[in-house]
Amino acid sequence: MSQLPPAIFLMGPTAAGKTDLAIELTKVLPCELISVDSALVYRGMDIGTAKPSKEILAEFPHRLIDILDPAESYSAADFRRDALQAMAEITARGNIPLLVGGTMLYYKALLEGLADMPAADPVIRAQIEEEAARLGWQALHDQLAVIDPQSAARIHPNDPQRLSRALEVYRVSGQSMTELRLRQSAQSTEAAASGLQQLPYTVANLAIAPANRQVLHERIKQRFTNMLEQGFIDEVVALRDRGDLHSGLPSIRSVGYRQVWDYLDGKLTQAEMQERGIIATRQLAKRQFTWLRSWADLHWLDSLDCDNLPRALKYLGTISILS
Repeated sequence: MSQLPPAIFLMGPTAAGKTDLAIELTKVLPCELISVDSALVYRGMDIGTAKPSKEILAEFPHRLIDILDPAESYSAADFRRDALQAMAEITARGNIPLLVGGTMLYYKALLEGLADMPAADPVIRAQIEEEAARLGWQALHDQLAVIDPQSAARIHPNDPQRLSRALEVYRVSGQSMTELRLRQSAQSTEAAASGLQQLPYTVANLAIAPANRQVLHERIKQRFTNMLEQGFIDEVVALRDRGDLHSGLPSIRSVGYRQVWDYLDGKLTQAEMQERGIIATRQLAKRQFTWLRSWADLHWLDSLDCDNLPRALKYLGTISILS
């Protein structure tokens, strides 16, 4: 039996019921919750992120919710640092960290670490900003497509923060982000083969989703419709009225927010906004499933089953997490 302390990962696509099961687990196990969600970190973004209510958060506190202003950025490296600190504090109290959410890159960063990237260079960054002002971000995205086509494929031309960072990494180091990450992946593989472990915990990997994908699609549609009825548009209006936020920020590029922002800019009708928001959320779920299909040692639960709590507890007992 591993001497490492236990931790539980509760993963799954959006709208699958992760939070409900996590709360049920905390009622019967000495668990403390840590959110693994790149949008829930932001204050003032409640409706469009399906953030648990204030009442639920008061009764079942989640670490890493409402920790940043939407004008700020939060990286996988930031998450890893904060999650490791939270996990250590929870373990020191004799409890089990229960990490719940659907930002799969954060889980991967926590498990495997991250590639060592060069530090920010203010001079290079200023040069990139000047080029963007003169040529436009699309021209810089075209540059990135030449030097690092893999990064260019996943970074939108209207995402200046990530685009600037990818170009900065190349100009500072002479190597692309993709090259640096591949090297890190090779090192992680070597470490695993030699018995080393990046994360000092015995991790139980749980995932929950409806077995029928169409059920999830309907849930996503209904949830987005409910968000609009609950005042999602007004929430985004309040963010816009601040005056310091723009559509290139990671917070505003979150699924749902970017579509409502475009609607308020007059780029979409309300019907188009709703349709595109639902489609974008389904695409997010598809990407989450892609991550999960390749996840090792994953125990699946069906969202529609009525006995997921005992099933989860049985699994945790089987792998000695509860010993």
